[in-house]
Amino acid sequence: MERQTGSNLESQRPNVLSSLYSVLFILSSLLVGFAAFRNTLTWHLQRFWGASGDFWQSQWDKFLDITGEDDFTLWVIGTTALTIFVYWFFGGLYTIMDITNKPAVLRKYKIQPGTNEPVDNKRLMEVIVTVLFNQFVVGIPMSLLAYKIMTFRGIVPNRELPTFHWVLLELAVCILVEEVGFYYSHRFLHSKHIYKFIHKQHHEWTAPISVTAIYCHPIEHIFSNVLPPFLGVLIMGSHVATAWLWFSLAILSTLNAHSGYHLPFFPSPEAHDFHHLKHIMMLSFTPPREAFPDSPKKSM
Repeated sequence: MERQTGSNLESQRPNVLSSLYSVLFILSSLLVGFAAFRNTLTWHLQRFWGASGDFWQSQWDKFLDITGEDDFTLWVIGTTALTIFVYWFFGGLYTIMDITNKPAVLRKYKIQPGTNEPVDNKRLMEVIVTVLFNQFVVGIPMSLLAYKIMTFRGIVPNRELPTFHWVLLELAVCILVEEVGFYYSHRFLHSKHIYKFIHKQHHEWTAPISVTAIYCHPIEHIFSNVLPPFLGVLIMGSHVATAWLWFSLAILSTLNAHSGYHLPFFPSPEAHDFHHLKHIMMLSFTPPREAFPDSPKKSM
């Protein structure tokens, strides 16, 4: 083959400007496609919400016809009753598994096999007593205080439910605020100066079970379990129904995180489980078992 001249090579070399145009075209096409997909998804969700909106509003109206629209009843009594029910109903399902070791098919999903199989009844009773103390003796006064703060903030009228988009926005803010609040409060609790006085109690369970989620010192319960989820509700001035939805989701998340199981279709609680075991906060993308492998056993 003949050797190409420099001018031929130059003519075949892609023009930088045209390449830039190509990149911009691809990126803009992707953005348009993403926007179209997002709008389509939002449209379908909005249609679903609109189709079911009247249903949910009618159910909410029936609920308020029974309970009344009194702010104190909904924000204090209603929130307390709902959060305790969600915690013990779903946490109880996990606890039944831990007590009975059934169904056996789910044992393969345990993160730390061989632990709490079955759970020690004496330790379980200690957890139950502590959790109930936190929920009633600590939780109810905190609900009263939260109600006073929300009253000062301005409580949204209870009758009309918020729109679908607004609920999504509020949930996004609540998740973000809770993640930041929990991270820094948790990091503070691991400070060497206060760990042994407060947070050490929660880490007594190196292989946690679901209901140990709020097995902790009362001070930790206030500043790490109650305050971070409430901050988003306070900032957004949420409707009580949105607050209930958010609190329920937050409880389900922490129950799963402490369950000791990585069940199919559930978020993996492995990092938090290893945090209990190793007392180390996971900040990398490396799987816990690789980052902190068990020490090899010495041969005799």
